[in-house]
Amino acid sequence: MDCLIHPTYFPNVSHFIAMMKADKVCLEVYGNYQKQTFRNRAEIYGANGKLALSVPVNYTQKNRQLFKDVKISYDENWQQNHLTSLMSAYSMSPFFEFYIDDLVPLFKIQFKFLLDLNLKCLEILEDALQVYIPKAVTTKFEINPKDIMDYRHLSQKKNTSNTYTPYTQVFSEKHGFKADLSILDLLFNEGPNSELYLVNQKLG
Repeated sequence: MDCLIHPTYFPNVSHFIAMMKADKVCLEVYGNYQKQTFRNRAEIYGANGKLALSVPVNYTQKNRQLFKDVKISYDENWQQNHLTSLMSAYSMSPFFEFYIDDLVPLFKIQFKFLLDLNLKCLEILEDALQVYIPKAVTTKFEINPKDIMDYRHLSQKKNTSNTYTPYTQVFSEKHGFKADLSILDLLFNEGPNSELYLVNQKLG
């Protein structure tokens, strides 16, 4: 069955499990943008535990915007900060050097819209995983869509219902296993085994 999902910034493991189990993925680009979601943030595993990487956007609650119209702010050098954080967190991971060169150019492009950044992240991640995910984008917003698995809730930060098979993480001996981080955590630690890992997991 097809699934409906929000395009997020370096999607977490749950997003990829949902996408890879679907016949086709429908990307939700309409609907009002919401703050404090994974649409503009990703969680990685740093030396001190879970670390959130947030993309700053030009958005105020007073002036509601559709997700597809939200613009990225470059008032601060968040791109360099994110890249530095990834290097600090994963430079000792088994497959860091295998993937980092494909990611670096992404942090040198100033995308105007958050949606365009997220779609480019998805493209790069598909290449890294060596998978093809059939995709389409929504043309309108539906509260209760029919004949499709609605996984839009996975973009909410409070979604913590999923528990997955532990894999070795860089700092797992120090802080234990952290589940459902950005797919980057899985890639850097598991490399080519990432696809099989995703296929064998079940969404909660």
